Amino acid sequence: MRRQLQTLFQRKFKVSLLFLLLLALLVHLAMDLALPTAHGSCGCDAKAPKASGVPSGNSVLAGPKKLSLRILQDFSGSNGSLEKGSQLQGARLQARDGKPGVRHQRGEGKAGQIEGSKLAALFEHPLYNIPMPEVTEKDKLFVVNPMEKFSLRSSGSDEWVSSSKAETLLPTGKTAYDTYPTWLKFHVGINRYELYPRRDPLMPTLLRDLATQRIVSSGTTSLPAPLPAPLPRCLLPASLIPLSPLSVQKSGGTQLKLIMTFPNYGQALFKPMKQTRDQETPIDFFYFSDFERHNAEIAAFHLDRILGFRRIPPVSGRLVNITREIRDITTDKKLAKTFFTSPAGNVCFYGECSYYCSTEHALCGKPDRLEGSMAALLPDKTLAKRRSWRSPWRRSYHKSKKAEWELNPNYCAQVRETPPYDRGHRLLDLIDMAVLDFLMGNMDRHHYETFEKFGNDTFLLHLDNGRGFGTHSRDEPSILAPLRQCCSIKKSTYLRLQLLATQPYRLSDLLREALATDPLAPILAEPHLRALDRRLGKVLVTVGRCLAGAARRDEVLVDDVGSWV
Repeated sequence: MRRQLQTLFQRKFKVSLLFLLLLALLVHLAMDLALPTAHGSCGCDAKAPKASGVPSGNSVLAGPKKLSLRILQDFSGSNGSLEKGSQLQGARLQARDGKPGVRHQRGEGKAGQIEGSKLAALFEHPLYNIPMPEVTEKDKLFVVNPMEKFSLRSSGSDEWVSSSKAETLLPTGKTAYDTYPTWLKFHVGINRYELYPRRDPLMPTLLRDLATQRIVSSGTTSLPAPLPAPLPRCLLPASLIPLSPLSVQKSGGTQLKLIMTFPNYGQALFKPMKQTRDQETPIDFFYFSDFERHNAEIAAFHLDRILGFRRIPPVSGRLVNITREIRDITTDKKLAKTFFTSPAGNVCFYGECSYYCSTEHALCGKPDRLEGSMAALLPDKTLAKRRSWRSPWRRSYHKSKKAEWELNPNYCAQVRETPPYDRGHRLLDLIDMAVLDFLMGNMDRHHYETFEKFGNDTFLLHLDNGRGFGTHSRDEPSILAPLRQCCSIKKSTYLRLQLLATQPYRLSDLLREALATDPLAPILAEPHLRALDRRLGKVLVTVGRCLAGAARRDEVLVDDVGSWV
């Protein structure tokens, strides 16, 4: 009896187990059949998740997705790299379909990431490739003797350079031009139309030399006393004889500047750091008592190049050792007397100048390292004479008096009748300079220079830009007086300004990219870069008002491009 009950119980257990397995199978089949129907009834586009991920409106589906991402992130060790990767993938899909996606984000976040370099794309634009007149021999600043190589002559001073080191200081090559150091090639390339070419292969090397070449002498005069004549005889016109060393520093000057000399006889104008990047000129300061800023000189060079002018000599930032590269090697006795050690243990000096050259305004290193700008010097005035011109829109440089142009709204009519502004493009070049100064906020443009050899038919040199970029929170509309009063501008300048106001070639992005290559980067604080875009808009508004009030468009936009654009 017991055996029968045990057998019956085993059979019932097996039947129950089979029944449960069958029931589980039926449940799974039912779920598989019901799931596509449930998905299809949600009314969502099945293709949508491929482009944009999980629909944001469906929290049931989005929840597990976010949870899985968070769990994976915890084990990835990449601080959110998975989420960034998925966003990047989605943006790439959008960009491929013609949507802004990552392309717009990169342009907003970091300059030069829209299909490579924005700056390179700008210089490829037709407006930056307008043909120039052919450069003839008379259009060159120097007529070079192709047979005479550049060499270091013995100066009788071992402190300068020994003859055994001469070959390591200078380039070698088959032609005489190949033996010229970079600074000399820069001088040779100057012509009637430009200070340096649009696509100058020497520029990176020249900027690197300014930042890294060993400094062998420093002071307020150009060359050390034991040195004989300037050596580039290849530049001397036939009518000149070897010359004694002369200062190439511009006469006058209100604040301290030093001439730095390199082993290859190259020289640079050094302006030391006086303000930090985020400091603004106090609102109560007069323009003529403002500081000269080293970073303004660097930024002005790159801005001038972006505007298509190329009228500022190359400038690079440099971190200078005050002890080794100034105090210990200076040949200037007056400068040497101004060095001291501050209570904080920093090496300081103040030199001699009209403003801010005192113990209270000393320049101090950390402990002896000091930032500064290094500007390539132009050829000696004894070799290439320059003429200094008083700007018609010069300020009074007085605390209460105003200049004539500030009182006379018809002032430009007088200027147009006065040589050299009564013919050629001199007045338009002056307006170009006013646009540059307005963008920088530079009110200190009292004179400008030209190379005397080219007469009145040449470009203006945009020198001494240290008082630019002093303020970003306010603009100075009076700087645009030449444009506003004359209502004339080169068509090429206006078209480039319009281009720089567009999103792909936004001026602030371009300057940010250009300045990022400098050894002292960042050069400008972000508010200064944003101020550029604001001021550019005001320049275009001023031109727009001139166009609205002009009888003919060509009275305002003076055609200098012809059929090129």
